[in-house]
Amino acid sequence: MSDERFDATAGELALQLGTSFVLVALMIVIHSIGLIEMSRRLHLKQEELEGRNFDYSAVMLMAGLGSLLVTLHIIEIVIFALFYLSIGALTSLESALYYSATAYSTLGAATPFFAQEWRLVGAVEALMGFILIGWSTAFMVSTVDRLRG
Repeated sequence: MSDERFDATAGELALQLGTSFVLVALMIVIHSIGLIEMSRRLHLKQEELEGRNFDYSAVMLMAGLGSLLVTLHIIEIVIFALFYLSIGALTSLESALYYSATAYSTLGAATPFFAQEWRLVGAVEALMGFILIGWSTAFMVSTVDRLRG
């Protein structure tokens, strides 16, 4: 491999990794704020849940929490999709949303139209999706435990 090609490849890799780092930080901030706001608005603090029973009102609370968590994940998927559109990695909103949703959910259905020079960001999105979905699951389980507490 020539030095010029190595320098170009290193530069492309650095750009993808730097961009991935920024997107990861953004997703962590968005997810954190989302969970904090859900806790505040649904009154999920321990002292607020102590007097509640695990009954049909708890089912409604969990349904609301689940809906908000899905909405939060969709927002994060849309942000990645908009990024892919902005850099020209994909050319339509539908394909960007589909690619982003499959990467985020770790389904991994690659599209042949995705720009190869940005595919590492898609892999990082899959890692972030896995972590954020796990974080949301832990949040929901913790809420159920406090309700039953």
